[in-house]
Amino acid sequence: MQSLLQPFLDRWRFVALVASAAMLATAHAFQTFAGLAPCELCLKQRAVYWVAGALAAVSMIIVRLPGGPRFRQASCWILALVFLASAGVAGYHAGVEWKFWPGPESCSGAGKVTAAALTDLLNGGGVKMPACDHPAWIFAGLSMAGWNTVASIVLVALSLAAALRERGKA
Repeated sequence: MQSLLQPFLDRWRFVALVASAAMLATAHAFQTFAGLAPCELCLKQRAVYWVAGALAAVSMIIVRLPGGPRFRQASCWILALVFLASAGVAGYHAGVEWKFWPGPESCSGAGKVTAAALTDLLNGGGVKMPACDHPAWIFAGLSMAGWNTVASIVLVALSLAAALRERGKA
């Protein structure tokens, strides 16, 4: 298993950038092609991936500068923390969907973007955000927030493995 992961762990900052971009692309594809408008908590989950992607890109540059290699391990630890935050936001959202706890009061709405809603908007009406406590899509018993929680936990584990691998190189 270690030899299978080794190429990914050796290039973890790049892999983290690609993973963040893939998660964002997937979310935008569901929005664009499936018409699933994001709720407030969905947008917060996306924001964490933007941060992770930016940190990964900046880290890729920093570790190549003079004196930069000493930041290789730290960058992996920081990415682990960011992906842990992602798991927290996604897990919180999944819990809201399962009614384990209440979501933000501002997170209530209709769900899908409809022609009537767009007409109301063009006529000066307000925008209704989809409800955070109603999953828009479920696969194998998990919502998008649930799958994002799983993916984020995997990314945390891989970030930790990469950090430990960097420690072994020092």
